[in-house]
Amino acid sequence: MKKFFNIAGPCRAELHYMIDPLQRLEGVQMLIEEQHYFALHAPRQTGKTTYIFSLMQQLNKQGRYTALMVNIQTAADARDSREAMRMVAAAIYRQATAYLLEPEWPARVTENDTKFDNLPDYLSDWARHNRRPIVLFIDEVDALHEEFLLVLLRQLRAGFEMRPRGYPQSIILVGLRDVQEYKFHRADNHPSFNNGGSPFNVKSVSLLLPEFSFTELELLLLQHTHDTAQIFSNEVKQCIFQLTQGQPWLVNALVNHILTKKLHNNTKQIISVQHAMQAKNELLQNRNVHLYDLVSRLHEVPIKLVVESIINGEAPDFTQLDDALAYARSLGLVARHPPIQFSNPIYLELTLRALSAAFQESLADDLVNVSKYYNKEQKQLNVDDMLTAFQRFYRRYAEVWLSRYDFKEAGRQLMFFAFLFRIVENNAEIKWDMSVGSTRCNLCIDYGEQKIAITLKLRQDNFARDEGLEQAARYADTQGLENCFLILFDVFWEERIYREIVAIGNIKVTLLGM
Repeated sequence: MKKFFNIAGPCRAELHYMIDPLQRLEGVQMLIEEQHYFALHAPRQTGKTTYIFSLMQQLNKQGRYTALMVNIQTAADARDSREAMRMVAAAIYRQATAYLLEPEWPARVTENDTKFDNLPDYLSDWARHNRRPIVLFIDEVDALHEEFLLVLLRQLRAGFEMRPRGYPQSIILVGLRDVQEYKFHRADNHPSFNNGGSPFNVKSVSLLLPEFSFTELELLLLQHTHDTAQIFSNEVKQCIFQLTQGQPWLVNALVNHILTKKLHNNTKQIISVQHAMQAKNELLQNRNVHLYDLVSRLHEVPIKLVVESIINGEAPDFTQLDDALAYARSLGLVARHPPIQFSNPIYLELTLRALSAAFQESLADDLVNVSKYYNKEQKQLNVDDMLTAFQRFYRRYAEVWLSRYDFKEAGRQLMFFAFLFRIVENNAEIKWDMSVGSTRCNLCIDYGEQKIAITLKLRQDNFARDEGLEQAARYADTQGLENCFLILFDVFWEERIYREIVAIGNIKVTLLGM
């Protein structure tokens, strides 16, 4: 069977193009040999399950350990914590019968087994009767809600001192977030409830599964080239990496879309950057389950806090930032390291398009008809006319529209993005520059041969105007332009609609106050 780029479920070497997952993390076998309990975490669709499945197979093949991966997601539907732990044990038994030899199976347990006592005794019995030390990977550990997760962590910890003969030698918790990031609460503030320490304080380390490096992306694409002789040029590879920043699912999804939807599996065709950009646009329009799941979370309070702060460049509520940022990073939406920004251009554009969709639908066709702003002789957009039209529209409708919108802190920028998306549609490529604390949002629009630099900024004080002019000019200079636009959104309404042309060095900045 011909291999393909996988976008659904764990990768399998006999079916899919894939890099060796065990090369993505170093030192894991040493942790197991030293009998550590540890965590492995990363956002969804980054290859965690593929990694632990491969490691399980390798450990079992070596013959030194009994290694088992178990997914405990079904335990989230339990009626109480005792049933949840019984469902965890039942999942361990089922997986053992699927992947281990019968002498290595634990005692038989089903979801309805009334004789089941507790998880520590179950694991202890398995370890005492097993011929090899046990290595247990528990996948989807954070699928359990707070009460069940707390019980699970405490029960897994209970037999730690008896390892490896009387308890698993190593237990590895696999999920979206590091277990130490979870905070456990009691709704009734019960005085006996203690959240002062970790419920899994035997954990020695947390490992974060990285995205693909550019070298790994090259190795992945080279497998297709070896099979088909179809080449990805360096320019195309750079484009794919820039759009995805190595996020494994996005890499596979983008390449799979290029090959199957744009080239229709014709391996004789040359792969171009244009194919990659078209595939990106179509992925955003189609919103596969993974992208849809990200969009569905944008209105959650912690995600909203981070996203609004990135878009408007302002400082968020610092009392809530740590938890909100940890959650946003666990979804893969936000970059893992400062500055606080979207983790890749696809997630950025996905967010902006999703949050501005209601505005886009509500804009009158006459306002966003590109023919009104397109100069056929010069084959360019008349940006002055376009922004002046938006300025008039903003003056009439912004106050009413924003009063009905959930994302008020970033609503002004999103209204402009909606206006821009409707006019340029997929006929332009937009590069974005936005992050928390930058106090502005920059965008550069490539429309055919035309290049347009625009800076958006909130006027929070009397320093914002001069600061914004400097920021706009600096951004234009980085883009090699001598003209640019600054949109200064005034948070006060008095006399704020105006237009100026200001020279900053050799850069002409057109300032539109709104």
